[in-house]
Amino acid sequence: MKKLVTAFKFLAVLSVLTLNSCSDENNEITQQETVQAKITTADLQKETISLTQAVPGTVQAQLDESQKSLEKYLKNDLQIAGMRVIGQISTQKGIDISKSLISDKDQFIAIGNLTDLSTVKLGRIGDLYVGDDLNIAQTGLKEMVTEEIKTGTNVMEVIWSNKNGRFTSLCFYNDSGIIWDNVLGGLVMIDTRGTVENSNTGTAAKVSSKWYKEWWTAKWLWGSKRGEMGYQITIYYSGSTVSNTDVNDWSNISLGKAKSESKVTKRTGAYGQCQYALGLCTPTGSLSFNASKFSVSFSGLGSNMVANGTKSLYP
Repeated sequence: MKKLVTAFKFLAVLSVLTLNSCSDENNEITQQETVQAKITTADLQKETISLTQAVPGTVQAQLDESQKSLEKYLKNDLQIAGMRVIGQISTQKGIDISKSLISDKDQFIAIGNLTDLSTVKLGRIGDLYVGDDLNIAQTGLKEMVTEEIKTGTNVMEVIWSNKNGRFTSLCFYNDSGIIWDNVLGGLVMIDTRGTVENSNTGTAAKVSSKWYKEWWTAKWLWGSKRGEMGYQITIYYSGSTVSNTDVNDWSNISLGKAKSESKVTKRTGAYGQCQYALGLCTPTGSLSFNASKFSVSFSGLGSNMVANGTKSLYP
């Protein structure tokens, strides 16, 4: 009987080992299948029509101007080393693959404001973003593709060179210009000082109203306007007494997110005053407005500009 129990134990252990072995083999097979199933640009190319024409002149000009901006601010830290045309997306599957590719953790992305080098970062999405930030970034990129990339959109690989070697990014474009690229679109140029105008500029004439306007402009790397946020306060007065105060606000950006709020905090008396809350960012970030604090805040990672404050205007 003792021998029988020992034999049973041996069989039980053997069964466990066999099950574990099968489980390990299954895990290995699953892992291999996962690796094999990873989507590549070769899969995207199968869903495109070959293009015989060269890259449109508008796109080439944007690439050239972007290179000038990179040289101006980053010197030789990041350069465009070349490009490879993949084709014209011809199927919905091609759009779905594009969505997966540009949001993949192994894809490279650049973020930040070129005029403020402390904000500029470059790396793989999975290295720059973790946790909730990664989810926000990937969701934002996928939503952007859903809205902007259609069948008939052209796609190419931009080859980049930096001190660590070479890498590529997917660049979507049409005859009108570049639509999106994780590096070209991920970076912005914003003068953090903003621009100011007021109704007293160039004139000493006394008027019954006066206004003050301040705004910030976001530009693509190739120099054209990408977005803007700002506010304008206007006071109406007689002598030294303000009878009314108005304020308006705005915020917008191409391929990104924007918010703007403003309110009058002092309408009459010795002066007029307003409060403003403004923000804009690229798709990989998120903006929220806190009504109790009357402020816009940015979360995640990505190129962004936020301005919260008050402005008083006197007669």
